[in-house]
Amino acid sequence: MVQPSAATRKSVRILLVGDQGVGKTSLILSLVSEEFPEDVPPKAEEITIPANVTPEQIPTNIVDYSSIEQSEQVLNEEINKCHVVCIVYAVNDDESMDRIKEHWLPLVRNAVEADQPQKPVVLVGNKADLVEYSTIDSVLTIMEDFPEVESVVECSAKTLQNISEMFYYAQKAVLHPTSPLYLMEEQDLTPACKKALVRIFKICDIDGDNLLNDYELNLFQRRCFNTPLQPQILDEVKSVIQKNSPDGIYNDAVTLKGFLFLHCLFIQRGRNETTWAVLRRFGYNEQLEMCNEYLRPTVKIPPGSSTELSHRGQQFLIGLFERYDRDNDGALSQEEHRTLFSICPTPPWSFSTDIKKSCPTNEKGYVTLHGWLCRWTLMTLIDVVKTLEYLAHLGFNVHENDSQVAAIHVTRERRIDLAKRQSSRSVYMCHVIGPKGAGKTGLCRAFLIENMNSLINKEFRTNVVHCVNSVQVYGQEKHLILREIVVNNPLDPLQPQEVNCDVACLVYDSSNPRSFEYIARIYIKYYAESKIPVMVVGTKSDLDEHRQDYLLQPAEFCQKYKLLPPHLFSLKSNKKEMYTKLATMAAFPRFQDAWILFYKHSHLRQFGPLNPGQALWWKAGIGVAAATIIGFFVLKALNASSSHGR
Repeated sequence: MVQPSAATRKSVRILLVGDQGVGKTSLILSLVSEEFPEDVPPKAEEITIPANVTPEQIPTNIVDYSSIEQSEQVLNEEINKCHVVCIVYAVNDDESMDRIKEHWLPLVRNAVEADQPQKPVVLVGNKADLVEYSTIDSVLTIMEDFPEVESVVECSAKTLQNISEMFYYAQKAVLHPTSPLYLMEEQDLTPACKKALVRIFKICDIDGDNLLNDYELNLFQRRCFNTPLQPQILDEVKSVIQKNSPDGIYNDAVTLKGFLFLHCLFIQRGRNETTWAVLRRFGYNEQLEMCNEYLRPTVKIPPGSSTELSHRGQQFLIGLFERYDRDNDGALSQEEHRTLFSICPTPPWSFSTDIKKSCPTNEKGYVTLHGWLCRWTLMTLIDVVKTLEYLAHLGFNVHENDSQVAAIHVTRERRIDLAKRQSSRSVYMCHVIGPKGAGKTGLCRAFLIENMNSLINKEFRTNVVHCVNSVQVYGQEKHLILREIVVNNPLDPLQPQEVNCDVACLVYDSSNPRSFEYIARIYIKYYAESKIPVMVVGTKSDLDEHRQDYLLQPAEFCQKYKLLPPHLFSLKSNKKEMYTKLATMAAFPRFQDAWILFYKHSHLRQFGPLNPGQALWWKAGIGVAAATIIGFFVLKALNASSSHGR
């Protein structure tokens, strides 16, 4: 595999510490001047090495420490400011070697602030020109007790031996640290690293067979390193895995065990940068956590705009659904649903208490593809940040080779929709408001199922307040979200977020004489002067209708405020035209005169979801809309003529 690029860090700050006389200052001056200095000051000034002369193409600041000129407090401050600490010892001085473990490493540990991760450390043995032996084996044992020690290098400030390498290793300790990835004493990957690589493996396993075939490996290679994997190199990689991990290859494809072994091998051979390139491509930071910028990219949402899934977002989610629908029954069972979200910290919703109550499912309670897209549509409208997070966890960025912002469509501002009297949105929020016991929950749940009769006399014990499904509005699919506004006390005022929506559904119990007054007061207080379309719905219409204890009866009230006549609704009728009416009102805001005309024409009372087999229905819908608009202006003209005649 090819060499990846360095992490996108702005700079690296290296601090050199060690006993007096070990050659810290000489190392810095030898690097800069490329010759050994004859006169060495007690402390070198801070030096900045430009990005274009460093191996990782990142500017590097090198800071010296002198116990003669600086206090321990200053040292503690410098340790917290730096990115990596180089502890320098003299290879010909056993005491300076002993003080690495006894003094310097504990000092660095204690200096780091409690809420910060430990600083990576590079042990530097200077004055290698004075001895004919190596101290590396002796020093390596320290790494078992101090996992923050990334590497050990011997060098000579006098002969310039390994001077550049020393600072390269220091850079590498910051950009590609070992300790988050590898446990030296166990010779194995850390649990956090394994967890991250397992997620990456599952994302790259496109066909879901728990293997990475040649196509999937090549896609992985291109996404991480922007270049294809040559067949010869691919065969060599497989041979190495097969030789060292027999279970790592199955049917000429790489297993999860083989994938983990490969990264373990990279780290053991000092190729940390390869594993880090993979981890960073999949959104991980130095602590092996998904970084905020990756999970939550900025989406500009103007006031009055809303968020929906784009075509790319829908296509990605469809592919995801099909990949995990292992039995190809067109629905995700609870186990398939759990497996799909196993690469996320937690599922975005509960399968048992949410998914069955908020979107369409099949007769077994399994979420269908239609219900799956509906549930994502709901989350995208009410919590787009959460949608972005889960798209990142599920691998949208990698599969689409783009930010998950591409999965989001931001609609135009509502004020423009109102001015044009037509909404460009495809997802509408309807608030269902009414007194306790009016049948709001049943009305919302009936939107999700074919047979509404099954809800009769059913107790609803859940806190799910959103139900989402799609309807046809003049041949176009629109998603309607019903949000039940919970009313605990009729005297409690509604909050702005409970009032504002695309269309309001004010519900009263037609069999309860005291039910209508609440929604009448709600309308007068919150909606009479607003631009939000409102429909009044009388539930339980299969029961005897009672006269309402209010100064106006529902029909009179609606007539006075120029609303559509009350829509009578019953679970026993199994009619769903009300939902399409609500979506139509949301799609054509501020067109109430036209709605009234729609309602008065008997042939328009069958306002239910369209039959997909009726291919010409959309043409009829457009014709009806045009006829209504013309009729509206004709009536207006006639009224004007009659008034002039008088």
